[in-house]
Formats: sequence, C-alpha cells, structure tokens
Amino acid sequence: DVKEKERGKAAKRAGAVIVIAIAALALLGMFQLIKSRTAKTTPAPSAQSGQARQDRAPGGQGETGGRQTRTRDGAQTQGGGTGNGQAPVQGRGGPARAATAVRAKQVESGGVENSVVLGGEVLAFSQVPVYPVVAGKIAELRVKTGDRVERGQTVATVDPSKPGDSFFLSPVQSTVSGTVLSVPFSAGDTVQPGNAVCVVGDIARLRIETFVPERFSVNMKLGLAAQVSFEAIPGENFRAEIDEMSPVLDPASRTRRILLRFSDGGDPRIMAGMFASLSLVTDSRTGVPVIPRQCLINTYGSWIVYVVEEENGVTTAKRRQVQTGLESEAMIEITGGLKPGELVVSDGQTFLSDGDPVRLVE
Repeated sequence: DVKEKERGKAAKRAGAVIVIAIAALALLGMFQLIKSRTAKTTPAPSAQSGQARQDRAPGGQGETGGRQTRTRDGAQTQGGGTGNGQAPVQGRGGPARAATAVRAKQVESGGVENSVVLGGEVLAFSQVPVYPVVAGKIAELRVKTGDRVERGQTVATVDPSKPGDSFFLSPVQSTVSGTVLSVPFSAGDTVQPGNAVCVVGDIARLRIETFVPERFSVNMKLGLAAQVSFEAIPGENFRAEIDEMSPVLDPASRTRRILLRFSDGGDPRIMAGMFASLSLVTDSRTGVPVIPRQCLINTYGSWIVYVVEEENGVTTAKRRQVQTGLESEAMIEITGGLKPGELVVSDGQTFLSDGDPVRLVE
C-alpha cells in the first residue's frame, strides 16, 4: 500500500510539471504574437523628420556632411558629389543625374583617302639567265657574284669533249650588260644547254613586285602612287608608282601581279631581295566632312555617334546614326547624318545613352 501511494504521488508531480511547461509555452507564444502585431502598427520615421534632423545640423549641413548645390536651372540638390568627378544635373521632373565627363571633336571639312597595305619584294630591273650552247663540263668560270659584265662578254667556257674525243672549248657569253647576281655552278660541273651558268641583272634600276587581292585589283592603274618602307631602313618612306601590271588575275591565288618603280630613282641602301611594305592609295576625296575613327560606334551593323547639344541650359549627348564613306587609318568620311561644325564625342561615349548629360573636358 505504501508503494502504491508513492507511485501515485510521483505521477501527480509529473503531471503538474507537464501542465506548467505547457502553460509557459502558451504564454511565450502569446508574447511573441503581441510583439509582432505591435511592430507592424508602429509608424516608421518619415523622410520629413529625417530632413528636420539634417536641418538642425551645424552650419546647415546634414548628419552625413553633405552640401546643397544649385544647378543651372536653379534647382537645389543635396549631397557631397558623386565621388567620380561627375557633376550632378537635375533631370526634368525627376532625380538628379550625373553628367559624364567626355571629350569631343568638331566635324571638319577635309580630305581622306583609301589605301591598301601589301608586302612586296625588291627585284633587279632585269634578271637574265646565261645558258651554254653545248653540254659538257665547265672548264673555267671567269666571273663571280657581284662582278660587272657587258653584253657579249665570256663568263665561262665549257668542254664538250667525250672520252677519246677532243673538241675546242665552247665560250658562254652574256646576252645583257649588268651585274652577276648568282653563279650556281663551279668549274668541273657538268651542264646542259638548259642549265644557267650564271644570272645577270640590272641592279642600277630596281623594281618592287607585289600581288594585289582581287577585291582591290580593279582600282589598280599605271602611275598609281605608293609609299614604300623597309625594316632595314626604319623611319624612312620612299615613293614609288605602278610601272607594269598583269592584265589578268592568277586563277590559283586570285591576285593581280604588279611591278612598281621608285619615283626618285631609288636609294643606294636599297638592295634586290629586300622585303618592302607598300601602302597603295586606291581612292581619295577632298572637301568632305571627316571625323576621327574613334568617334564611331558599330551597333548591330549601323554606325552611330553622340552629338553634343545644348538643351535648356544643360549639355547633353544625342545619339545619331550616320553614313560613312572612304576610310583612312585615322579619319573617316561622313556621307550623311552630320555636317561640318557639329561636336561629336570622341572619348567617353562607351556607356552613354541618348540624352545623357555630359561635361566637356580638354
């Protein structure tokens, strides 16, 4: 009986603890509910009260140390600047927008020319191989590379003898006057009538050989000027002009072979075999509107620029589509959309949008 009573008391105590715990949880839930409803019904501080606190700051400044500025149209803006050198500008009926710092160039009336840059090789004006008239062994070579020879001069002799036979030596004579450019054989070598004993060329007069791509081939004409430069002679340009050109294209490479001669007779430093860089002017115009190439932006196949305009006392950049013509390395012709005297943005236009305020800098 005593044990039964003890068990009954323990069960009652456990039940009491459980009831107390449930009551505590219920009270905690009610407290959290009341707190959340109170937070929702409490009004947030208004912008006017915040502005009032700023107005009470010393010296008329806000708590953040900002300052009031006045735009050209008399509107006041609050703040300490944009932090990137851009001046705030008051928009129409909206918040202030920062003026982007840009550089601008004026549309000028000038000249522009199209050119194509090609590589070429300097050649002697004429290069003639000298052949023997009979087959045999070279008995004697009378010239070496760089020697000057005259037309009809014997440059080598060939012994046409066979074992058991004896013949007179056959002379090999140069058919032109010039300088020996190469001697591919030595005394004792066997040659045939189709083997050139040496090559004679006129290096006093030099020409440049190059091959023009098909798309530029129709613009080539005799006398067309070109600027020539050499890696071996840095910083200097030489003038040349087209002296000869092929009447047909090479069907394999789709190029047109042209030869140019130096307009000033050449330079003693220029030698046959040098690599030449040529700039051929294919077309030119003068007295047309031109702008620097960096002013243009290609957007979905169209060319646009940003024109600097003054509107209601605010300098803005207006987007405008233009049509282009001839192009050079630095300038480009404008055939439509601009006129001389207008200002176009040359630097800083990457992130501009139509109508954005801008600030011109030098």
